[in-house]
Amino acid sequence: MNDTTHASHGAPHASRRTYVIGFLLSVVLTAVPFWLVMTGPLDATTTGVLIVGAAIVQILVHTVCFLHVNTQSEGGWTLMAYIFTAVLVLIVIAGSLWIMFHLNTNMMPMVDVPSS
Repeated sequence: MNDTTHASHGAPHASRRTYVIGFLLSVVLTAVPFWLVMTGPLDATTTGVLIVGAAIVQILVHTVCFLHVNTQSEGGWTLMAYIFTAVLVLIVIAGSLWIMFHLNTNMMPMVDVPSS
């Protein structure tokens, strides 16, 4: 067997530099929200928004640096599958939040009726 029999299947090979950058970004994107929660320098809403933002950025870092999803791998089908999955997840999350909000607002309030 020679090296020419091993095909790359269109997936780019990552360098050590890519893995180190991904690891360092992952550490920072984990440590900063942890610090925000533990020290509480900001109000709860701002902290929540920053945590969600850091989570989204961390998903992208992992996708690019570790999973190597890009437009070149497998003719772009990997990226298309990833985008399709993300859209489905967003629809499920948004729909669930919408249903929970409307269930909360449309529930009949429990009122204490004095007994005579």
